[in-house]
Amino acid sequence: MGYWTDLNDGKKLIVGLIAINCIVFSLWQLRSLQPVMTKYFLSDPTAKKIGLPTLLSIFSHIAPFHVFCNMYVLWSFADAAIHMFGKEQFLFFYMSAGMFAGILSLMNKLARGVHQPSLGASGAIIGALGAVCTAFPDSKLSIIFLPMYPFSAESALTALLCFESLGVLLKWRFFDHAAHLGGLLFGM
Repeated sequence: MGYWTDLNDGKKLIVGLIAINCIVFSLWQLRSLQPVMTKYFLSDPTAKKIGLPTLLSIFSHIAPFHVFCNMYVLWSFADAAIHMFGKEQFLFFYMSAGMFAGILSLMNKLARGVHQPSLGASGAIIGALGAVCTAFPDSKLSIIFLPMYPFSAESALTALLCFESLGVLLKWRFFDHAAHLGGLLFGM
């Protein structure tokens, strides 16, 4: 209990978001819940109703590596964003960035005639990353696997903006580049 009581309110919010993502990830693993998860937690461009699923898809991940990477980045950047916005405004910002990213993803898929659904917290998280990098462009960042090569937040923002824009323009399919770009633009 000491760990929880030692956390500030912002960190408690981040832990809560991580817990929700992990619970939803666990629910995806239960075969009996697949129809419910697909209907409500997957943003599908062919669905008749897209509002609630686009919102709830922000908490969905199917692959363990996907949820781990997103939660690591959320843990790394959300605290700075919470200090910028306050916890209530951060939560609103996070959900709004995720919705904006999801809608941009849906629009991109509809324009391209792609009927593949999407999910993930990446759009919301990259929105927080974009906000922090915009507010603190001289901050030094590094990638977990390459900590010996630090770079500025401004460089990270520029690189992400170029990478995600290229992904959309060249129709790369490894990531949902439209969602990432939407979150990033929302955060900037």
